[in-house]
Amino acid sequence: MKTFKTLSTFAAAVMLTANVAVAQTADGTERKDFQIFKDVATSVERYTQFTIFDDVSAGVKDGVVTLTGKVTMPYKRNDIEKRVAKINGVRSVRDEITVLPVSQFDDELRYRIAGSIYNNSNFWNYAIMPNPPIHIVVEHGRVTLTGVVQSNVDRMLARSLATQFGAFSVTNALKTDAEVRDALEKAE
Repeated sequence: MKTFKTLSTFAAAVMLTANVAVAQTADGTERKDFQIFKDVATSVERYTQFTIFDDVSAGVKDGVVTLTGKVTMPYKRNDIEKRVAKINGVRSVRDEITVLPVSQFDDELRYRIAGSIYNNSNFWNYAIMPNPPIHIVVEHGRVTLTGVVQSNVDRMLARSLATQFGAFSVTNALKTDAEVRDALEKAE
């Protein structure tokens, strides 16, 4: 099974295992899972309600898409599932996306950490992107940073900036561009 993780742009994604499988489309043509994944990535990335506070991953095997991750609102989960189901070559969608609990403390942490990271001059080039690549997922006071950065220095700086606001823990799951490139080359 192929598993692809959201990163800088969802399409850059990356946790891959096994060989590329082929799915049958409605018109009888075949599409590789990686091609389907790219379309899934584009669909999620272009979803206007997908923010830096959401994190979605996709796995594709024989045209069956498994969505995982966390979003801030229930409608986002439903909308993403519907968008993915319409993609050519997708036979079915397993939606395992969870909705983050409502919490004023978590909301404050999200905004303070986002401000700290994206207002830092080292991250201005990320902040001006249409889909900023660093995602900040906060659940019960625990922070996870996901996405893609240009270097290890950026990865460590983002973590450092995220730790100063009283979070119970900060998990740094950021990847570098080089790590993403290597994983994508293995996938194709």
